[in-house]
Amino acid sequence: MSVPRKPTVQELRIDVAAQSWQRSGSGRGSIEVAFADAIGEQWVLMRVAGDPEERVLVYDRFEWECFVDGVRNGEFDDAI
Repeated sequence: MSVPRKPTVQELRIDVAAQSWQRSGSGRGSIEVAFADAIGEQWVLMRVAGDPEERVLVYDRFEWECFVDGVRNGEFDDAI
């Protein structure tokens, strides 16, 4: 069974600068998240503030909901 490849930000044709980014903290290294509609679906974009390469990760809605559920249930409490 092959897993479908997720599109990149470029393939989604999303203007990263035009997104409404929500930030986890202040300064370099903060996580920023934005929600964007493209190609008929909602996508979650994630980046690290101050990343010199300006990389943006793309998650589909299901992946995001699984992550949030894990956070709520303490799945990442020992990650530090």
